[in-house]
Amino acid sequence: MRTEILLIRHGETAWNAVRKLQGHLDIPLNAEGRRQAKALAAGLQQEPLSAIISSDLQRAMQTAGEIARLQGLPTRIDTALRERCFGDFEGKLYSELPELYPDEYAHWRSRDPDFHFPAKQDDADNVGESIREFQQRTVNAILHYAAQYQGKKIAIVAHGGVLECAYRAAMNLPLNAERTITIYNASINRFSCNNGQLSLIDWGDITHLGNEILDEIAGTAN
Repeated sequence: MRTEILLIRHGETAWNAVRKLQGHLDIPLNAEGRRQAKALAAGLQQEPLSAIISSDLQRAMQTAGEIARLQGLPTRIDTALRERCFGDFEGKLYSELPELYPDEYAHWRSRDPDFHFPAKQDDADNVGESIREFQQRTVNAILHYAAQYQGKKIAIVAHGGVLECAYRAAMNLPLNAERTITIYNASINRFSCNNGQLSLIDWGDITHLGNEILDEIAGTAN
């Protein structure tokens, strides 16, 4: 039985607006992001959902909370749906990275599937995730919920990188392929899952938002 998955990116944050890398850092929605989350929830009100699952980072939970409020459902929280950990790149502007970490930045941009980021200065054990590790974590989580809610429609609220991983899995794209899609804040991206295989139905729906939405196109969204 086919499961329909609405994979949703969180609303805008202040760091999205200035192109600062968030990763695991827990940044809340800004005023525009809260507006987007409310508009998203209203746009989905006529689509009854069986479950709403969210990353544990507050930008995703705040977005999911608006959907849950109108759907009359609780929000399930799962750390496996977090954005990729970018190590010491987190908290930096995209524009700063080539100067701060010239070699590591070039390696990251090469899309080596096994590249790890430099450790956070205050946490030497946290070296970030490779693309391979990140995709395995996030796609496995999505497939888990697809199996648990087989034959139903669910919403998963997460991050740009998670959406990209799902897109690559559905389209059978290699991990080192350049990103060619736009990943909008508060967008609805529709997938189906049958027998453990993701398929893309529709990408990047923002008709519910009604104005221009920011997107990071610097190789990964967060």
